[in-house]
Amino acid sequence: MEKAKKIKLFIGLSYIILITIFLFLFFSKFSLQEITSYDFLRENRSYFVELKNSNLFLIFIIFLMVTILWVFPFLGFGSPIALIGGFIFGKWLGTLVVVLGLSVGATFLYTFGNYFLKDLIRTKFLDKFKNLELKFKNSEFIYLLIYRFIGGIPWQLSCLLPTIFNVRISNFFLATLIGIIPQVFLVVSIGSGLENIIDKNSEIPRISEIIFSSNIYIPLLAFFTLIFITIFLRKLFYKK
Repeated sequence: MEKAKKIKLFIGLSYIILITIFLFLFFSKFSLQEITSYDFLRENRSYFVELKNSNLFLIFIIFLMVTILWVFPFLGFGSPIALIGGFIFGKWLGTLVVVLGLSVGATFLYTFGNYFLKDLIRTKFLDKFKNLELKFKNSEFIYLLIYRFIGGIPWQLSCLLPTIFNVRISNFFLATLIGIIPQVFLVVSIGSGLENIIDKNSEIPRISEIIFSSNIYIPLLAFFTLIFITIFLRKLFYKK
């Protein structure tokens, strides 16, 4: 127990230090007023488009690495990085880089948890998710795939909970890679839609123009439909 507390303290302090360094470097370059202005978004949109067009492979690799680090060790969740991925790369390439980055980062986090946090996680969550243990033993990959698709658990915790069931790393990676595609694609599509709106409007558009743009409301409707479907599936999956 003492060892687990030290590990939690180390992770917490490391996270705070890394975030503090990032925020310091970011705000030493940009002011809060700048990053909240529409001109800032338009100018940087043009910058990223030019940068992507001049060296797509390099930007793809850099964004992939950033996405992996965003998950582990920064413990970030998927939506912000998916919006940015769609904004920079568009729907299809954005989905590819975000899904791949999140899957690799999640696998690193799972592996770390499997080696250092397994006893702590079992103590905290085994009783709550005991009903899933038999399901994972019967068909590990299929239930991991369903588990990843329906979500309903904070991203960081969802990467660590499978340590309770001792799932194989290869199954965890593949199930994550396939299972998160629908959610990621829809969020990336919203990011891509925002990029298209900014490209077509020299001045900040009205909220109604943004919401009723087909590039936004179609993926939004699909996203909310997916949420309702996964809520129903969660009740079945987590049913005792």
